[in-house]
Amino acid sequence: MNNIAKPTILHIPWNKGKLMGQKSPFKRQQVWAIRIRLELSDHKRDLALFNLALDSKLRGCDLLSLRVSDLLTGDEIRARAKIIQSKTGNAVQFEFTKRTREAVLAWIVNKALQPHEWLFPSRKNRERHLSTRQYARIVETWVTSIGGSNLLARSIFSFCINTCTVRL
Repeated sequence: MNNIAKPTILHIPWNKGKLMGQKSPFKRQQVWAIRIRLELSDHKRDLALFNLALDSKLRGCDLLSLRVSDLLTGDEIRARAKIIQSKTGNAVQFEFTKRTREAVLAWIVNKALQPHEWLFPSRKNRERHLSTRQYARIVETWVTSIGGSNLLARSIFSFCINTCTVRL
């Protein structure tokens, strides 16, 4: 019969050498390093986004789709809010620290945002909110600012969910 040996093709898995699965959360020191850098650089939007992500434990898409009226009552930020997650449809209630309330209020005042507007509007079109891709770029700049090029393997989901496990 025909017993001709077929040449074997070397197959390299797409994920070989890549960090897979759930990522470990940022350490407390890394969270504080990012926060201090944002405070010193006076990036109001990034500081509000960072603190809100830590306090709320929301996914990136839910965090970016917040409106000013979701957090603001009159002239002050609510102590807690309740949001329905887009992925699960479950209601999530969370509290804001004083530092987060101050950062979010400073951002709202700085941008002169109205209650019906997105909390984090797009730079090009104020009728749309920041995209999750832009959020990924923002998180990437935070991580690289603390010298964490090896930390860039963390996903946005990992950042939003796992950093919240660090009690500040």
